[in-house]
Amino acid sequence: MRCILLMVLFMGGCSAEVASTAAVSAAAKAQEAKQAQQNLERIREKLDAATQAGQERATDTERTTGY
Repeated sequence: MRCILLMVLFMGGCSAEVASTAAVSAAAKAQEAKQAQQNLERIREKLDAATQAGQERATDTERTTGY
């Protein structure tokens, strides 16, 4: 009877550890996704700024050269 009780307690402890590990892993993945989204937004902002700068240069070139 003691062996069965010890096995039940041991298995319960393992389940709690697995659940805890899964929760930590999920939180880490959520943080990675948030950081990836922030990086994507920064890249979009830089791309928009570069596009705007290129358009301004093209406009300036048209004004100075007439083309």
